[in-house]
Amino acid sequence: MKWSEARLGRIFVLRLEDGEVVHEVIESFARDQGIERAGVIALGGTDRASRLIVGPLDGRASEVKPMEYLLEEAHEAVGAGTIFPDEEGSPLLHMHMGCGRKGDTRTGCVRQGVRVWHVLEVIIFELTGTRAMRRPDPVLGFKLLTM
Repeated sequence: MKWSEARLGRIFVLRLEDGEVVHEVIESFARDQGIERAGVIALGGTDRASRLIVGPLDGRASEVKPMEYLLEEAHEAVGAGTIFPDEEGSPLLHMHMGCGRKGDTRTGCVRQGVRVWHVLEVIIFELTGTRAMRRPDPVLGFKLLTM
């Protein structure tokens, strides 16, 4: 385990609107507001044709091959995530959402393009006093959180 202590900074309340792409809007807002690091929670709706990354094809394979799931209809959604900068200082959102409809739920990462259905409420809790950031991991191919 690696860890870093942080302090709570500003808190932002957002309402994303119909058709907006979740990770694009949140990352843009973070850039505009100078938010480098944060915790994020969200709830509302996701629209049809949203795409979730739902896991690797083989969890222990040396090459990670992501699996994608297409939401064919609107879903209720709840998500949690973090924002940390990459090596260029750009804020990157890592958020997973659970999206449910008629008793069926899919959970995955929003990175492939989750669109808002009418409204998604988001709270961003800025974190200060930590230097944690995302750096490329050559083995996994992800930008992993490093302290």
